[in-house]
Amino acid sequence: MTTAIIITLCVLLLIAYVFDLTSSKTKIPSVILLLLLGWGVRQLSEVLKIYIPDLSSLLPVFGTVGLILIVLEGSLELELNRSKGPVILRSTLVALLPMIALAVLLTYAFQYFQPGISFRDAMTNAVPLCVISSAIAIPSVKYLSAANREFITYESSLSDIFGIIFFNFVALNELNQAHTIGESGLQLLIMIIVSFIAAIVLAFLLGRIEHHIKYVPIILLVLLIYAIAKLYHLPSLIFILIFGLFLGNLDELKRFKWINKLKPDELNLEVQKFKELIVEATFLVRTVFFLLFGYLIETTEVLNTNTFIWAIGIVTVMLIIRALLLRITRIPMFPMLFIAPRGLITILLFLSIVPAQNIPLVNKPLILQVILISAVVMMIGLITTGKKEEIIKTDETGNI
Repeated sequence: MTTAIIITLCVLLLIAYVFDLTSSKTKIPSVILLLLLGWGVRQLSEVLKIYIPDLSSLLPVFGTVGLILIVLEGSLELELNRSKGPVILRSTLVALLPMIALAVLLTYAFQYFQPGISFRDAMTNAVPLCVISSAIAIPSVKYLSAANREFITYESSLSDIFGIIFFNFVALNELNQAHTIGESGLQLLIMIIVSFIAAIVLAFLLGRIEHHIKYVPIILLVLLIYAIAKLYHLPSLIFILIFGLFLGNLDELKRFKWINKLKPDELNLEVQKFKELIVEATFLVRTVFFLLFGYLIETTEVLNTNTFIWAIGIVTVMLIIRALLLRITRIPMFPMLFIAPRGLITILLFLSIVPAQNIPLVNKPLILQVILISAVVMMIGLITTGKKEEIIKTDETGNI
């Protein structure tokens, strides 16, 4: 039995690697293929009557670790300088405004079709459906132009961060309390300060540890800091983004005298090795998560006709709102319009809703259908765009 498990895992991971290698040619996001592969394993195990224990409890664990590693990998690749200001501003607007608009529309829709639901409970259930998944978006655009990859990385990472802050703001607080906004602002400020301090300390350790095992302790500390911050309902994903940006932009920080104490030239070599390890680890954890997610998909839930119209409607409204904002901010419509998948963060937030706040309409079938439909829309967008990809144009200084 042990040998069979090892063989199965190795074969599945190698197939996932082939998906990753061929995605640049097929334009099919590897995430879609992983979900199908996981679902296929489930069907095969049922046909062959192979007993597999309940694995659903593993999904949030791999999901959280995968989210951390994906955002860290993406942020390590980003350049941070004055010329990036317009990119960050536009990605912030495109990440935040459609989320708020869609959440408000869904909240009133839920209240209209299910009378008696409080505004707070309706919005708590709406927010998970409004967040772009960096876990799906970032890996799916790695073969696009550098400018478009940069925008999607910023936008989807910020969407995850804003989504978590928004969800905690709604789910954990009474919306009529005047001090709620002040508390959330204070939490955000505390997390930013803690993130900068932690990033500097971890960078110092990365450059000073001489033991042959040095990267795993850093990764464990990153996970630990994230988990502790999350325990206190702080926007912990900000720490991951700041830490990645800090390590990936040491050369830009040399103008600050104190940065020389970290010996940036030597540290850059360690950062490069650390980045390579993160890329490998991200592939492994992301693959296991989406295989597991695909395996746990029930065919009856995907084909649920009661929620299918809602799922189509939610994705359609999402695309309309996104198209309007892309036009206003003068971001290329193709392929950006289609790259707004729901996924890992939607699942994690949905699972975080306490039973007392659940509403009948927002259930597992609806969540699955929205995730799958948005992923298929992204796939079609990437395939049809092909060589006609519109690139975010910049001037000589790098400004959009």
